Amino acid sequence: MRDHDLSTANWRKSTYSGHNNDDCLEVSDSLPGLVPVRDSKDPEGPALVFPADGWTSFIGAVKSGQLTTG
Repeated sequence: MRDHDLSTANWRKSTYSGHNNDDCLEVSDSLPGLVPVRDSKDPEGPALVFPADGWTSFIGAVKSGQLTTG
């Protein structure tokens, strides 16, 4: 596991989060090549860190409907 310094990350609430404040993710696009994601209710808690190209692929799949729940 690799630790990343997220102290300089600028966080924003994801537009893909639920409209209920209990289901919110925050993401940061201020770190070159990385996209950290965290639970907005626990900003001091852990974050998942994805390669930027992997995150872009994931968001593309969500937008196109390739990923479904069920």
